[in-house]
Amino acid sequence: MITLDDRGRSRRTLWHPFVVPGALALLLYAVVPAGAQQPSRLTLRKALELASRQNLDLAAARQRRSVTQAGVQIARQLPNPTASVAVLRDTPHESLFFEQPLEIGGKRHRRIELAQQNVGLTDLEIDAVARQMRRKTREAYYAAASAQGGSAQRGQAAQLARRVREIARARYDAGDVPQLEVLQGDLEVSRAEAELSVAQQREKIAFSQLNALLNEPPETRWELEGSLEELPPWLALPELLQKAESFNADLQHLVQEQKVEQSRQALLRAERIPTLNVQFGADFDSPPSFRVGGRSQLSLMLPIFTRNQGEIAQSAASQRLLEGEIVATRRAVAGRVEAAYFDWNARQTQVELYRTSLLPATRRLEGLAEESYRAGRANLLTVLDAQRSVQLTERDYLDSLLALQAAFAGLEEAIGAPLD
Repeated sequence: MITLDDRGRSRRTLWHPFVVPGALALLLYAVVPAGAQQPSRLTLRKALELASRQNLDLAAARQRRSVTQAGVQIARQLPNPTASVAVLRDTPHESLFFEQPLEIGGKRHRRIELAQQNVGLTDLEIDAVARQMRRKTREAYYAAASAQGGSAQRGQAAQLARRVREIARARYDAGDVPQLEVLQGDLEVSRAEAELSVAQQREKIAFSQLNALLNEPPETRWELEGSLEELPPWLALPELLQKAESFNADLQHLVQEQKVEQSRQALLRAERIPTLNVQFGADFDSPPSFRVGGRSQLSLMLPIFTRNQGEIAQSAASQRLLEGEIVATRRAVAGRVEAAYFDWNARQTQVELYRTSLLPATRRLEGLAEESYRAGRANLLTVLDAQRSVQLTERDYLDSLLALQAAFAGLEEAIGAPLD
């Protein structure tokens, strides 16, 4: 580069070989809008981890544990002593007196045990919310993948419609077909582009719903690494039934409710033993007998009329009720797991049918129809009908893949434990 100095003489300015590319890079960086960031990669496992850490509903549910944990601290508290001071005209003229209740019979231990069982019940409720969130996240992730696949499929359909329109125009220019077929081709392109626009909007909605579950900003862009065609592993029904016996949320909740009721009954029985009140102090100024005299006594409530009989009977009845509900729920859970398993198998069969038979057949038919139209052995309506058949089959295939993933999510929630 040649420039002029202050005296008008020419001088040569040498650019470093990295200056120009660097300047261009800075210029391009300044031109690119701030919102046009590269999408982040997102796998299903990462989505589940983000939902577990960031989902607001799950975070609110986890706050319940601090409430029930405070109940354990309350149960650990000891009763406070009572102090009494008396000033009388009679003798003794003054007295100082203390009273301390002593809980005997293991009441404090039983109270703490009941509070801890309530913490366990809260933990199970939080786990149930987490499992529901896992299912929602899985369904939202694959719904976004399905919407993305739908947009890609509509884009391919639009390209195919444009190609057929060009064939129709070429044949019209050659005088082989009337102008009506060109107009039909234009109409098909317009329809395909409209469907593409709708599919892209549905894709934005799906990703917006996924971001809401993950508690990410609405403008966050994701590059999904998972595929709808990634099928879950094959599982045997007996193994799933055994897992459901141990991990199903409804069963676990009822079993923990039974433990809570057992702890409550143990506390009621411990409360039948009366609390011992230890009293001690001193009397002052009682002439001529004494100036200071010690004083102590013991007192307790006699459990003659009320001994928690009704409360213990009610607790025993509640335990029998919970036992019956556990038996009924165990059978209902087995039925739900079986139904979800057979539905999952049916969805797998449907996906395999589309993959191995229906999709290849319709695509082959569409290719033959286009070649026939190009060669003048078929009309445009035959080609359009074949294209629509392919599009419909591909949409049904995407729907079947999404239904398969939803069936797996439902099976996983019915069992109560991760299966992949």
